[in-house]
Amino acid sequence: MTEPTNVHLGRILVVDDNPVNIAIVEKILCHDGYTRVDSTTNPLEVTERYRRDDYDLILLDVHMPEMSGIEVLAELRQQHPGDYLPVLILTADHTEETRNQCLAGGAKDFIGKPFDRTEVCLRVRNILEVRLLHKAVLRQNEELEDKVRERTRQLHEAQVKLIQCLGKAAEYRDNETGMHVIRMSQSCAILAKEMGLSDEECELIQRASPMHDIGKIAIPDDVLLKPGDLEGREWETMKTHAEVGAEILGGYDTELMQVAAKIALTHHERWDGRGYPDGLRGREIPLYTRIVSVCDVFDALTSKRPYKPAWSHEEAMEYLWKQSGHYFDPEVVSAFARVLDKVVALRQSYPDNPVAPLPDHRNYFGEADHSLGSHPNL
Repeated sequence: MTEPTNVHLGRILVVDDNPVNIAIVEKILCHDGYTRVDSTTNPLEVTERYRRDDYDLILLDVHMPEMSGIEVLAELRQQHPGDYLPVLILTADHTEETRNQCLAGGAKDFIGKPFDRTEVCLRVRNILEVRLLHKAVLRQNEELEDKVRERTRQLHEAQVKLIQCLGKAAEYRDNETGMHVIRMSQSCAILAKEMGLSDEECELIQRASPMHDIGKIAIPDDVLLKPGDLEGREWETMKTHAEVGAEILGGYDTELMQVAAKIALTHHERWDGRGYPDGLRGREIPLYTRIVSVCDVFDALTSKRPYKPAWSHEEAMEYLWKQSGHYFDPEVVSAFARVLDKVVALRQSYPDNPVAPLPDHRNYFGEADHSLGSHPNL
């Protein structure tokens, strides 16, 4: 008896319609130290048993009445494409045609009948060594893929945290404390779902949208925090925050950062083409941006700020309808109206912290009065 090795732990299935042949092979294998040997006289069972028990080697007869060994090979290849089929053919048919058919079907080697003990042991060992090495490589690849996935997840989470931090920084820079960014990003995901975007796309816009105003970090205080109207050069300076935001976020090859940069660049474009910086019109504006624009404005209008009281949900929705087709995509506004109850409920989950009033008053759009004529921040 051969000294047991890892090879002897392999699972073996013997398939032959003649029980005598099975008994001979089992005796040879057991004497050589193999302890996990199964058998069947029914070739119709092979594919299911291989799937269920993950055999490391199949010893397969060729000529069987219900299903030939060549047909079994074809079924195995169909059910397990790309797999390394560990099949040794048991046959007394040494014709070239049979050998070629078996090899073409995926068989790895042959054992002739009548059986020679030494030949059986050597060929079985050789195939099992290759099979077990193949499985070890697969396991190693899976472990490496798991590590790559985990590292990718960690990098993604780091990017998400960075976006959240920078989004809050931009909000505080603009004297907009509270939970505006969180509510806005959550409502973007709700609205995106309503518009038929996939779960992955909904998560993407939720993660990327808080960065839309990051470019305001670069705007001087005397412009950004001016309590009255912006004039001339001041207004031109304020408008640069879209391109600055895209520059801050650009240059990264991840989809999250690319989408965030695109939103930052285009979030002041208008449906009618009168926005900035590029005067995009209609569907030239990315859908992500069209969603962010509606959600951002609605939450800002319904939020209390040092320079304005909170609008009612009805007043804010009326404004969105009024500007549909001008500032906003009409389809996005219609979809937003359908999920309005869900968006409004976010304020209960993420309420604002109180903020101290400023001496002067301006509305969300940077105007000194509370009119809705034109808003430079859109």
